[in-house]
Amino acid sequence: MARLTRQIPFILLVLLGAVLLFEYTDLNLWVQDAIYALGGGHWPVDRDEPVARFLFYDGVKKLYTVFALSLLVLLLGFYKVAWVKRYRRGLVIVCLAVILVPLTVDTIKMESNVPCPSSLQHYGGTFPHVTLLRPWPAGTRPADIQRCYPAGHASGGFALMSLFFLFKRRRNRRIALVAAITTGWVIGIYKMLIGDHFLGHTMISMLLAWLLILIVARLVRHPVTLPTGSELSPTPVQVRSTQQSSLAAELTRLRGR
Repeated sequence: MARLTRQIPFILLVLLGAVLLFEYTDLNLWVQDAIYALGGGHWPVDRDEPVARFLFYDGVKKLYTVFALSLLVLLLGFYKVAWVKRYRRGLVIVCLAVILVPLTVDTIKMESNVPCPSSLQHYGGTFPHVTLLRPWPAGTRPADIQRCYPAGHASGGFALMSLFFLFKRRRNRRIALVAAITTGWVIGIYKMLIGDHFLGHTMISMLLAWLLILIVARLVRHPVTLPTGSELSPTPVQVRSTQQSSLAAELTRLRGR
């Protein structure tokens, strides 16, 4: 487990590298152009199609909310139950992750002001191609904030990667990790097919989610403790011991002359 938390600097570098990759190449446009062409000049999936919307958007959001609330109820209302005690740290990690990951992504979306692919002139929309590091051209910035970077709904699925830290057996951890990554990408690909996100939006959400989960796991399993006043200030016994040691060392030095 300690090896996983030591991944934090590495994942941070990978995240930064991924941001730069998608910012300074046309990889997002290449993938999205292929998806747009797949629909014959339209998005392959209609965003208003009720079944797909329920399965990959509305229904998933409701299920995620129920899951997060259930975790809170378990930790607050059933903390004395034996199996809750046994898995308490893992439950805390998952609970914090399913709240913190979407909240962090949503905060970034509010600040990034990046439009969705379907809103771009390149795909029949009205906005220029703006990215995280590519600002709005003069006179084109809309009054309403565009909230499409990074991928928000997929981040909920990726937050479930925290289930890795809930289970004890390696096999169960791997199953949980694969299931969470699959869930995140299924939602992410659906959003790409309706023109809401680029590939990079979902990739950044996944890497950011794992980074946040590792940080949460590190803090929960190995909390940072600050020294108390008594630890900072030596006690009278410690002072007396230090003085006696210094006196003995001085006597030894004088005898050696």
